[in-house]
Amino acid sequence: MKRETLFLKFVVILIGIPILALCILGLPWLANNPVNPAYANILYPIVIGIYISAIPFYIALYKAFRLLNYIDKNIAFSELSVKALKHIKYCAVTISSLYVAMMPFVFLVAEKDDAPGLIIFGTFPIFASMVIAVFAAVLQKLLKNAIDIKSDNDLTI
Repeated sequence: MKRETLFLKFVVILIGIPILALCILGLPWLANNPVNPAYANILYPIVIGIYISAIPFYIALYKAFRLLNYIDKNIAFSELSVKALKHIKYCAVTISSLYVAMMPFVFLVAEKDDAPGLIIFGTFPIFASMVIAVFAAVLQKLLKNAIDIKSDNDLTI
């Protein structure tokens, strides 16, 4: 099991690197060099929203890393794992909410630039975050039920 969790830990770290690069290099460049100066002020709330959404993203990555550590230590069926999944769920809902709040600004940019496809790209993080939130909620409930069954079995024996 160590190899699989090591691979998943590597993937979790690998997922965080492009977002860090985007926050350090991409977003400041976008804010300073808008394609059209007419809607430069509309880009600032979008850039700020992306920066704010990076916080719950990294919290969720940290909790996923901790969950993999629990699996390594053979304490996957514990309240710690349930708490980690609960935090991941809350982080995903927070990210989705932030992107929903940014959608009016994305719509304004798409309207000024005459690019309706931009709205589709703006909705992708919303739906991806909601899928992750639902998946984490289902896993949390399953894990909680498994822990309850395990504790009932431990008490019966």
